[in-house]
Amino acid sequence: MVKSFDSRSDVLWQQVWGLAALVAAIIFSWMVYNFYQPKILQKLDLGELAGWLLIIQGLLATVIEPFVGRFSDRIQQHLGNRLPIISAGVTLAGLMFVMISLLVEQNLQGKLRWLVPVLMTVWVIAMIIFRGPAIALLIQFAPVTELPQANAVLVFVFGLIGASEPFLKKFLNNLGASITFLLGAIALMMGAYILRSLTPIHSLKPYTINEDVPSRTPILLLILIFVVGLGTGLEVNLLMSTFPQELQTQLPSIRLEFVTSGILLVAAIASVVLGEWTAQIGANKALLLGLGSITGLMGLALLNDMDTFVVGFIVAFGVSFGLIFVSMIPFTLGKLPPHQAGLATGLYFGGCAGANALVTLLIKQALIASLGAFLLSEVAFFVVAGCVVITKKIQIS
Repeated sequence: MVKSFDSRSDVLWQQVWGLAALVAAIIFSWMVYNFYQPKILQKLDLGELAGWLLIIQGLLATVIEPFVGRFSDRIQQHLGNRLPIISAGVTLAGLMFVMISLLVEQNLQGKLRWLVPVLMTVWVIAMIIFRGPAIALLIQFAPVTELPQANAVLVFVFGLIGASEPFLKKFLNNLGASITFLLGAIALMMGAYILRSLTPIHSLKPYTINEDVPSRTPILLLILIFVVGLGTGLEVNLLMSTFPQELQTQLPSIRLEFVTSGILLVAAIASVVLGEWTAQIGANKALLLGLGSITGLMGLALLNDMDTFVVGFIVAFGVSFGLIFVSMIPFTLGKLPPHQAGLATGLYFGGCAGANALVTLLIKQALIASLGAFLLSEVAFFVVAGCVVITKKIQIS
């Protein structure tokens, strides 16, 4: 499998796998947070806050992501690399996990209880500080034309760990909140250490700023990248939050969590092939093909009344999901000059965070079901398609 990822010699594969280690730690940490956050707040008699906290944190990320990305670009220009901001974010996130780990063992009363959700929010901000800048490193690990294959490694790791969530949850539940948060902190520190140890400063490819690139990036292009992130995030969140239930209803013998895991596992396996294919057809086409496939499959799933087709839908959703994730970062990094990679990922992730907050709000208020998710995804697809076409014209002009 590693050989299939290593077929291109221009990619710094050692560094890509180092980044994959950090991505694995990020996914595990979010899994820890999402699993224990409602349990801890419930224990503190703040159970109603759980859903709203996710919405507030998503809105915060929508605003903070682009600014953090732009700041990381400046650090890159001044220091020659983004590793300092990544290290700072990881250290802060790890510290917040340790503090939460210590506090959950205490019998907090009164106003002291609010210290926990505050620390949780600081943890989310800390994760924002280094996630986008870390992904932006890909532009120094691979040429733009080969970004899909390099990004496929990250998608493979993301899908594999995400698919193991049902088993990891049992493990985490047995450990307890305190030890689990400490484990999350250790995972983040280890991920950052592996990335730094496999990424010597001299190995980073310097940015080559083309003289033909305009000194000022069109504001419209920045807005369009954000909107593409918003539309893509809407489709992905609507798919994963509503359609596993739809498929499980059609095939009751399969557990809900294994429907979601099946989609992620297929996405991980498919990424091995999709990275090479996306590099051939281009990130623009691949992203639209993935988003269009998901909307079409949503419609077909709503019409389906045969339980034997459910496995086929899981596989098809997984392939489409993988295609989106393999192409979205190459799409984003290909729209702005390399020295603005942090801003590019910040705008994209900011849009995705806004979508996550919106879908969470819709579900919390019981305003969305499978049919509504399908219709909203259709709207999102056409908006994203229009944005992709316009971004292409702006780049050509």
